Amino acid sequence: MEPNDFYSDRKFCAHCNKYVHYLLSLQSSHCVECGQEVRLFSERDWKQFHEQIEVRKSKGGRLHKGEDKKSA
Repeated sequence: MEPNDFYSDRKFCAHCNKYVHYLLSLQSSHCVECGQEVRLFSERDWKQFHEQIEVRKSKGGRLHKGEDKKSA
């Protein structure tokens, strides 16, 4: 990820259907172009993000006899 700074930070506006600059309040963030509430990701990017997380998750569970803890 790139360093996060105020001038380059953007969120997704469903109304404008693109990533936009936004105004941040304590409860929500709003698009500077149309005023609608924005969210962190588009639906497509949100699904892709979760798919990548699922692939990286470890299976967990108990080790079988003879298995090394480092390999788990």
